[in-house]
Amino acid sequence: MQTNDTKTLIVEREMPHSPDKVWRAITQRPLIEDWLMENDFELVVGHRFDLRADWGVVECQVLAIEPNKALSYTWEAMGLKSVVSWTLTATATGTQLRMEQSGFRPDQQQAYAGAKYGWEKFFTGLERVAGSLS
Repeated sequence: MQTNDTKTLIVEREMPHSPDKVWRAITQRPLIEDWLMENDFELVVGHRFDLRADWGVVECQVLAIEPNKALSYTWEAMGLKSVVSWTLTATATGTQLRMEQSGFRPDQQQAYAGAKYGWEKFFTGLERVAGSLS
């Protein structure tokens, strides 16, 4: 998807886990670390946090929270200034999870391709973590 000279990456997956489990996996610090990166996340609008990996740091700030339904935060690293938005929708068999990362400029095709690859991998870990919760 492309608007106003920026691209948006969208990844969607149906998960056989309740919205509560998926929500916990995307909002609890130790669980985020299991599938994404080390972090100092807090579920508070305005909270600034970092995601840390061997390749560097992503600076973030929580923008919006709708418990068990939606979460968004800024995602800034290596010249990329973007917004990650999660949407959880209950289904008959679990949760439809949608992640949008918006704000890729035309000169950031490599970052877009890297994000596309990375989010597919992260979703696999996220599904594993959500499935491990009781």
